[in-house]
Amino acid sequence: MSQNKLLNIALLLSIVTIAYNLAEGVISIYFGIDDDTLSLLGFGSDSFVEVISGVGIAHMVLRMKYAEVVQRDKFERQALRITGTAFYLLTLGILIGAAINVINKSQPETTLPGLIISGISILTMFFLMRYKLFIGKKLNSEAIIADANCTKSCLYLSVILLLSSGLYEIFKIGYIDIIGSIGIAWFTFSEGKEAFEKVRKNKISCCANDSCKK
Repeated sequence: MSQNKLLNIALLLSIVTIAYNLAEGVISIYFGIDDDTLSLLGFGSDSFVEVISGVGIAHMVLRMKYAEVVQRDKFERQALRITGTAFYLLTLGILIGAAINVINKSQPETTLPGLIISGISILTMFFLMRYKLFIGKKLNSEAIIADANCTKSCLYLSVILLLSSGLYEIFKIGYIDIIGSIGIAWFTFSEGKEAFEKVRKNKISCCANDSCKK
């Protein structure tokens, strides 16, 4: 398979990631509000922030079609700054929402939508992660391998939602949803920190400790 064809597949995977996160965000936020599920609402909001990050990745893959990519350009750095800020604001919003739910003793009507959405997300993110990793290794591209490893973070986030939604459906304890939302807040804070770290280092890596090749 030619390098150009591999890059076209990488670009297609980036576009699929953006489209999926948009759909996931809309559906998750709708059911999160409708069922008073804070963890699902936070998960859906995270999906919209991931769209901004995804646009930066798609832009990077386009650049790779014409030249070797070693550092991020101005557009990608700005996308990361916006992404990092949005993640920090989302973290604050989730924590405030968790505090309000504790005070008001609120709990979801149901977390069944969270179970379904997280299950679909786990399957989708696993497929995207594996295929991006395959393409990245074929191209010997640190950038695409980094994107594959970042997709892994979305998979972990889906697992948190799956666990909190499943446990709530079994035990019907409101604090389970709150704990799940705090777990999501921890991830969004970490992703925000990672985004600004990428801007500071201005190099292609999936995380601060450069573990992309693992």
